[in-house]
Amino acid sequence: MSNRKKKPAARRNKRIPFILLFTGLSVALAGTAAAGVHLRRDQASGVSDTTRSAESTAEEPVREKWQEGVISYQGRHYKYNNRLRTYLLMGIDKDGPALAAEDGISGGQSDALFLIVADSEEKNISLVSIHRNTITKIQTQDKDGVDTGEIDAQLCVQYGFGDGRHQSCSRTADAVSYLFYNLPISGYLSIHMGAIPALNDSVGGVEVSVLQNLSYLEKGVELRAGEKRTLSGTEAYYYLRGRDINEFDSATHRLRRQEQYITAYMGKLKTAMAGNPDKAAELYDSISEYLVTDADFVNLVSELITYEYDGSRMYTVPGETRMGEEFEEFHADDAALYDLVLQVFYEETGS
Repeated sequence: MSNRKKKPAARRNKRIPFILLFTGLSVALAGTAAAGVHLRRDQASGVSDTTRSAESTAEEPVREKWQEGVISYQGRHYKYNNRLRTYLLMGIDKDGPALAAEDGISGGQSDALFLIVADSEEKNISLVSIHRNTITKIQTQDKDGVDTGEIDAQLCVQYGFGDGRHQSCSRTADAVSYLFYNLPISGYLSIHMGAIPALNDSVGGVEVSVLQNLSYLEKGVELRAGEKRTLSGTEAYYYLRGRDINEFDSATHRLRRQEQYITAYMGKLKTAMAGNPDKAAELYDSISEYLVTDADFVNLVSELITYEYDGSRMYTVPGETRMGEEFEEFHADDAALYDLVLQVFYEETGS
């Protein structure tokens, strides 16, 4: 697991409040701080009954409460948008089928991380991209699968501390939920990168305006920045996975390509499914051996592809990449991330 940090990295020295994602008890603390109570995952979607332990970031006792289920932040009041379902999409750095890991630390890494946010009333989708190197709390274990506690490390390595299947997915979802102030996550989809050619070719290729030069001549791939290309399956694979590990912050450049490709892909898939009601099932059959999910893939894709998405609701976790003691680290801007969570997942309510 080449990207694991040997020492925990400092994080959240300037912690802002956890968002209150629950019904029942809700409190607002002095100033803009709020107590954080974790939400059952099935409260939003009914997908999972996983619970998380309660945690509070407050250093002072509760002084007042404003209204059940409402938080106060910078003089405004918000309630969680209960119409939303949020799914974690992960691209795993393995080419073969999604088999169980050989031990407790070989599950792989999540090189692509996106939250798919579906609004059942507005019938639209938002996407939130998450940098693979984001420093956050993750759960570790040894080769035998025995838990060894929490560390602050790159988010992508959380997947490796698991079975390479549902345990790895669930733990990564927990880490993402924590990063997003205990956001309820309705389900997950994990796809090995080896599925990219099949995904791409299933919609007849995806057209992009190439964002940077990529050359893998031994694979017949030569892409030049600025040119418009309808990517073949092999070209799509390297466009989404390739990067120069000797170039500082190359993971960010790759993330921009992933954001671009996903937006274009969704447009092509919508067109393909419009003329073929069986397309979602065909897509599942072509990638099922690479896929791990706790959702009904065919029904989920068939539903969400009817929702509106035009790329204007693509959001990125704000922050910056720094060089750590050994590896690159992406540090989220906590205040800006909090604002993003309110923007995407909450609705302002009257005072």
